[in-house]
Amino acid sequence: MRLLFIGAGAIGTYVGGSLAVAGHDIAYSEQPAAAAAIAEAGLRLTREGRTSSVRTFAIHASAAEALAAGPYDACVFALKSFDTSSALDELIATGLPVPPVLSLQNGVDNEPLIARRLGAGQVITGTVTTAVGKPGTGQVIEEKRRGIGIGTDHPLGEPLIAALNDARLNGRGYRRPGAMKWSKLLTNLQGNATSAILDEPVARLFADRRLYEVEIAVLRECLAVMDALGYQPVDLPGTPVRALALAATRIPRLVGQPVLTRLLGGGRGAKMPSFHIDLYSGRGRTEVRYLNGAVVRHGDELGVPTPVNRVLTETLEALSSGSVPLDTYRHNPEALLALL
Repeated sequence: MRLLFIGAGAIGTYVGGSLAVAGHDIAYSEQPAAAAAIAEAGLRLTREGRTSSVRTFAIHASAAEALAAGPYDACVFALKSFDTSSALDELIATGLPVPPVLSLQNGVDNEPLIARRLGAGQVITGTVTTAVGKPGTGQVIEEKRRGIGIGTDHPLGEPLIAALNDARLNGRGYRRPGAMKWSKLLTNLQGNATSAILDEPVARLFADRRLYEVEIAVLRECLAVMDALGYQPVDLPGTPVRALALAATRIPRLVGQPVLTRLLGGGRGAKMPSFHIDLYSGRGRTEVRYLNGAVVRHGDELGVPTPVNRVLTETLEALSSGSVPLDTYRHNPEALLALL
């Protein structure tokens, strides 16, 4: 396939680089400085303990330049959700035909936004469960291979799955892409906002009875919204989401807490979740409104109460913007519990 990746971040570099190694025709659109650095050094892809240099790709310093070198079978968004709108603006402003967009992004509102801007037939739903690290520009490390889910409600769904499997990326099709995306959202919520607010690792959150109850409330609110939408959790590649949902709703705390502490906390090691990384990088931007905030927005529309997700969303946004000092809740669970 011939694919254009918008951005060469961790997921874009990993998926695009793997596809390039497998013989697919891959191009990137990146910011000029990053594009120049990657054009000079190539990509460095570490998988299964082996590092390879990848140079069989094209890289462009603007969307206009990239689209002019088309056509492409699809355009791949592996961006933070807060960059979706501006990426669409840049593509549309070129005046050139925009290929169907495969969204590999977290959150449940990117595909509807892309469909509104480009047309309902121009969006393909995707999700990545493989854990990937990014030590530097153009460098990625496959930390734990799980796979990539693709909605099969679009004609390009099956060809994309075949391409992913060419590259040993474990592509899997889903007939109900909405259930797939909401199931991934459920996994994204695990300890993410609370870890950032408290500056604590996920394992510590799940080991604390009080904070464990907060995390379970976050998941239960998401499951209630999913139920109102008509979605049931589905297992994702390498990710037993249905077991997570069962643990959050039916298994007693005395049984569920040690299991989830081990699985959700211990499995991460020392790696902090994405909200924590964004908050302490000083970027001043967070995806929380697209994850916990999405639970709140859809809950409001459906009449489903989501008070815990609302407090976590508002608190983390205030910390990210600097309107509330980081030390307000840092290592201070009592302050967050009092707020909740």
